[in-house]
Amino acid sequence: MSFNTEKIKKSLMTIVATFSGIHVYALIGKSGTGKSFRARLLAEKYNIPYIIDDGLLINGNRIIAGKSAKKEKLYMGAIKTALFDDPQHRLEIRETIKKEKVRKILLIGTSEKMVNKMTQRLGLPPVNKLIKIEDIASREEIEKAIQARYSEGKHIIPVPSIEIKTDYSHILQDSIKILFRRSFGFKKETQIFEKAVVTPEFATEKKRGTVKISEAALGQMILHCIDEYDCEIKVIKISVKKDRRGYRIKIYIEAGYGSQLGGNLHDLQAYVLDKIERFTGILIEEVDIEIARVSKWKKKSNDSLE
Repeated sequence: MSFNTEKIKKSLMTIVATFSGIHVYALIGKSGTGKSFRARLLAEKYNIPYIIDDGLLINGNRIIAGKSAKKEKLYMGAIKTALFDDPQHRLEIRETIKKEKVRKILLIGTSEKMVNKMTQRLGLPPVNKLIKIEDIASREEIEKAIQARYSEGKHIIPVPSIEIKTDYSHILQDSIKILFRRSFGFKKETQIFEKAVVTPEFATEKKRGTVKISEAALGQMILHCIDEYDCEIKVIKISVKKDRRGYRIKIYIEAGYGSQLGGNLHDLQAYVLDKIERFTGILIEEVDIEIARVSKWKKKSNDSLE
């Protein structure tokens, strides 16, 4: 076990060292607000050759690695693809970034938490510049994009339709072209960008009913994770709250007198966070663990958690 742990650490250090010179940009905004539509314009503005969007690594007009979350049949599967949950998917993107000698890259995500998760899983440096969709689009433009998303199920892949016709023909709906003008002193340059419009199968699934997880069910999953991590930890109470940024979890535990819990609590926190996000596809904003009381108890194997 110690050998495997050391091997993983060395592998992570190699990835960090390889990608340490990359300048990472991120564009964030709620689902359907027009991020993919504006991604190429933003990339042109900051001279960023590479974009990561919904599981795909894009260079200019070409998809060079990955698989699109928009190809998934279920919404949860789409989230996991966008977050590079599959180890083989992560490895393919990492290897391509290394091969291409990427120095600038734009990540697209629904929140700061999501793009941070992407950088961690891909071994990229932290985000250098964070841009919100509200910074580059007007309120009217965002509302129009949201309307198109939820009334028509339209999604954008920021490459020409010919790039996705072979692998995504069953969801390809249309293509759109936009003009981009910029000035270089007295010289003006006009570029035309084509983007593919698709209707994923999970968009139809979402119309039939929104996928939700109750706070009670989430609490039961957390209890199971804690018991799986260490059956000697006694849970007093679990609080689950959801706000506009995501789920916030607070776990109150009882510690046995003389227990060494310092490092264990940090490991438990990471364990719960990873398991819940991996199993459900939802993003957890924070997990707090608080020792509510200390007592001289020793939990038996047949004790039930409160």
